Order: sequence, then C-alpha cells, then structure tokens
Amino acid sequence: MSKSLFDLNGKLALVTGATHGLGMAMAEGLGNAGAKLVITGHSSQEKLDAAVALLREKGLDAHGYLFNVTDEPVVNDMVGLIEQELGPIDVLVNNAGIIRRVPLLEMELSEWNKVLDTNLTGVVTMTRPVVRRMIERGAGKVINICSMMSELGRDSVSAYAAAKGGLKMLTRNMATEWARHNIQVNGIGPGYFATAQTAPIRVEGNPFNDFIINRTPAGRWGNPEDLQGAAVFLSSDASNFVNGQIVYVDGGILATIGKPSNEA
Repeated sequence: MSKSLFDLNGKLALVTGATHGLGMAMAEGLGNAGAKLVITGHSSQEKLDAAVALLREKGLDAHGYLFNVTDEPVVNDMVGLIEQELGPIDVLVNNAGIIRRVPLLEMELSEWNKVLDTNLTGVVTMTRPVVRRMIERGAGKVINICSMMSELGRDSVSAYAAAKGGLKMLTRNMATEWARHNIQVNGIGPGYFATAQTAPIRVEGNPFNDFIINRTPAGRWGNPEDLQGAAVFLSSDASNFVNGQIVYVDGGILATIGKPSNEA
C-alpha cells in the first residue's frame, strides 16, 4: 500500500473546537500528515492564540479563527474569509461540542436547546457553507465527532446523547446526499480518553476510573493521540470509498458486555 494514500500535503483542514483536548490532538495529527490547519474556538481570543502558538511550536502551519458554530450568518462569513485568506477547505472536522450533566426531569429547556444547538444544529450550520464549496470543486471530506453516547445511554446526559445519536444519523444522511459529488462524510466516536477534563476521576481507587478500566478490553483510558490515525484515514485518499460510517475509537468497549477475564 502506498504511503501517499495518507498524505495530506496540500490540503487545508479545519477543526472546530480545537483549542484543547481531543480537537487539538486531531488537529496535530492532521498537521503531522501534512495538512495546513485552521482551528476554531469561541470562548476567548487568548485561548485560541495560545493553541495556534502551540501547534506552530511543533512545526505545523496553523491558523485560528474565533467564532461560534451556531451563529449561521457569522459562520457563512467566516468560511468565506478562511477560503479567501488560506484557500479551499478540503477537510472539515466538526468537533465543537458541549455537555450538561443534569437529570432530564431537572434540566431547563433552555439548557437542552443549547446542547442540541451546539452539538447537532451547529454541525449543520458549519457544514453547509463548506460543502457548498466542496460540491463546486467536486471533492471533500467531512468528519463528525460522535460519541459512544451515539449508541448508549447514561444517567444525566440525555441532551448530549440525543444530540450525538442524531449526529450519527445526520452523518449518514449527509453521506447519502453528497456522495454523488465525491464528498465523503464519516464520523469518529471516541471512547473514554485521558484529558485534562477527566484528570480528577482518573485516579486509582476512584470508582469510575476502575469501572472504565475494567469495562474496556484494552484495559486503559485512551490517549488523545489514539484518535489521530482515524482522523488522518478519514481525511485522506485512503478513505475515498468509505462513506456514512462511524469509527468508534474506544478500546473495544462497544464490542463486548465486559472486559475479558484473564482466566482460561
């Protein structure tokens, strides 16, 4: 197999919500494969600038743009500006998302709507102006960051699970509508990863930490770098006939009802 299948040199990849964590890791992986990077954030210019600086320190060609993916007029303008300043967007990774851990009966409808607006509707507002331009060029890659909550329920995350379950089906419908234009739309479903957000519970003796390790056949939390291979694959020519699929990067959790025993 030719290594050129995974070469992203000459490609522009945009990753939303990539100022930290898994988004940052995926952006770094795409950059290491040769892509020019655009990362977005919406919380602060300082945080965005720091993330861009970190990627550039690693030798990557990175650029940052501050906007909220749920603001359709702004998104339309920013997509136009990015393509004007940097060139055509070849790869779009819809990573921006939020979660609210509140029991469904106690959740304010405004909070429910905010989760769905960001995690599901925001993918639509972000993707449509990008894909319109991809259709004109006859090629493109879209990767939607789903979740194990696209498949499983869990206490107190009903809004998040509803959004990520919807995103799984949105991914398949996007693929159905746009495959004829040589656009591949797929998803990545991360499992449980070692990030700054999960650090407080990733300590020996914490019940949830023990549960994840014992529930995962790989016997560990994922490292953010574990997502890079899937991101590069779905961004590259290696996936040109892969469409509408969700790749779960979860150490095997969804494959089994429990971690295999060491006993014979």
